Amino acid sequence: MKILIASKNKHKISEISAIFKNSKFEIISLNNFNEIPDVDEYENTFYGNAKLKTEAFFNFYKIPVIADDSGLCVECLNNQPGVKSSRYAGENANDKMNRQKLLNELKKFPPPYPAFFESVIIFFDGTNLISANGILKGEIILQEKGNNGFGYDPIFIPEGHNKTLAEFSFDEKNLISHRAKALNNLYSKLIERNILK
Repeated sequence: MKILIASKNKHKISEISAIFKNSKFEIISLNNFNEIPDVDEYENTFYGNAKLKTEAFFNFYKIPVIADDSGLCVECLNNQPGVKSSRYAGENANDKMNRQKLLNELKKFPPPYPAFFESVIIFFDGTNLISANGILKGEIILQEKGNNGFGYDPIFIPEGHNKTLAEFSFDEKNLISHRAKALNNLYSKLIERNILK
C-alpha cells in the first residue's frame, strides 16, 4: 500500500520516510508525479492548512495522504512568521531571504528571542482523518551557524542544547524535531486504529 507525502521538499520527505521505514507502506511523494494540483493554503492555522492539503491531494490522486504544515513562531513577534514561515519574505522567497527578514525584525527587540517550531501532520485515506502535532521550543540567535537542515534551522537553538538545528546531523535532528514528534504521535495513532499493522 502506498502513502503519498504531500511535499516536494527532499528534507521533509527524508524525515517522514525515516519514521515509516519499518511500516508496510511504500512512501511516495509529489516528486513521483508530473501533474500536481495547486493548493491554496489560505487557512490561518497549521491544522487548517494541513487538512486542506491532505483532502485536496487525496481527492486528486485517490491515494492515502500525509500532509504537514509547520512553521516558526517567535514570541516577541506575536508568534510570527507562523503559517507564513515558508513565504515570510514574499511568495517567491527562499530560505535565506526568510531568515534575513526575520533577523531584521528581531533587531528591533532586545534578546533573548524565545521561539518554537510547531508541526501539524494529518493522515487522510478518504475515511480516516487523523492528526498529530509536535512542538520544539528554543530561541533564535542573530548569527547563522551550521550547514545542515533547512529553513530557519541555522538560527534556531533548541531548548537544552548549545548548537543550532543546522549543526545537528540528520539523525540527531530526527530525534528531537517538531516534525519527528508529530510523526511519531501520528504513527502511534495509526497503529492504534489498525491502519498500520
